[in-house]
Amino acid sequence: MPATPHITARRPLRSLLLALLAALLPLLSATALTAPAAAARERAVPAAALTEVTDFGTNPSDLRMYLYVPESVRPSPAVVVAVHWCTGSGPDMYHGTEYDTLADRYGFIVLYPSVTRSSKCFDVSSPQALRRGGGSDPVGIKSMIDWVLRTYDADRSRVFATGISSGAMMTNVLLGDYPDVFAAGAAFSGVPFGCFATTDGSEWNSACSGGTLTRSPQEWGDLVRGAYPGYDGPRPRMQIWHGTEDDVLRYPNFGEQIEQWTNVHGVSRTPATTDTPQPGWTRTRYGGTGERAPVEAISLQGVGHNLYAQGMASRVLTFFGLDAAGPAPQPQPGACRVTASVNAWSTGLTAALTLTNTGTTTIDGWRLGFTLPSGQTVTGGWGATYAPSSGAVTAANAPYNGTIAPGASVTLGYQATHTGNSAGPAAFTLNTTVCAAG
Repeated sequence: MPATPHITARRPLRSLLLALLAALLPLLSATALTAPAAAARERAVPAAALTEVTDFGTNPSDLRMYLYVPESVRPSPAVVVAVHWCTGSGPDMYHGTEYDTLADRYGFIVLYPSVTRSSKCFDVSSPQALRRGGGSDPVGIKSMIDWVLRTYDADRSRVFATGISSGAMMTNVLLGDYPDVFAAGAAFSGVPFGCFATTDGSEWNSACSGGTLTRSPQEWGDLVRGAYPGYDGPRPRMQIWHGTEDDVLRYPNFGEQIEQWTNVHGVSRTPATTDTPQPGWTRTRYGGTGERAPVEAISLQGVGHNLYAQGMASRVLTFFGLDAAGPAPQPQPGACRVTASVNAWSTGLTAALTLTNTGTTTIDGWRLGFTLPSGQTVTGGWGATYAPSSGAVTAANAPYNGTIAPGASVTLGYQATHTGNSAGPAAFTLNTTVCAAG
């Protein structure tokens, strides 16, 4: 099935804190979280837009997938999975954090999973969620990642997860279930992997949320190792953030996470270094003293559950190693130009594209990228293979036209259905380098 784009208009961030009534279930009353108010921001001229992708793969819990791909995306880009809080959504995480603007600067892709169940909380408690390939939300998120890796030739060694509250708990779960997928994670106001485990179908574990569920470091580590029995490869690095006055997921969970991940990494629980990056913050690093220690923990004195503030995402990127532009774009075989013409009727269209090598070096193998207008779906084509069928499409050369000499051109095209917008694509990239249009 094709992936269907949905462009989300940027708007000022509104608080998502729901009025909590005493009669509500503890789950909803305890997990409501405001959108990070300090992170609210507007981009004067959006360079790209949030897109919804559907039918991305196995999705047992009916998650929705939102994606932000900057126009400045790098070759073999990194992928950051940004996971929302209870009562939130993928678009809320997009609006409430600055990962998209940082993606514009550094050229990585941001993936925003979104819960559809009524609580809008991620499943971090069921037996299915707490084992690799077991089902529920982690499997759906893994499918989203696989889709991004395939579609954008993303770097499999640079996939990261970060989340707030329920999203922080899911970050712990993802790193436990899929240690071979993630390079690192950053959890804001979360709990250890397996802390929220239940067997009665409940999404809530009061002992864990209240900070009274404690285990030895070995026991915590065994829970992580048990999610993927037999795995003996490298483990993702972990960054942990927590406020001392957290009244939803109590502060003892901060120390339990440190015990878990230092045990998983086999490093001492005695900090290798301690500092104060800003007033009220205490940062400890375990197993190393640099910016990419195996475990880094930041305690925020006097801060409650809703601790996320603007600027913290930059510190996450430093821990991930994504706070530099990275390698320069790979040399491309030459400049390019694309002309497009469209013949449309009531519900369909054909588009003819001419790709010209305007450089001085022969192109040997090409991937032409463009974005279809909302509502268009490719149903067939010639001169290339097209994937996915809607949204950000890549046309890969056919076996007979992969070589384009300087000054030469190839023609290709596609048929598509539309729901009213029959325009052709206006921007193109050749092997991730921008082409002139017209």
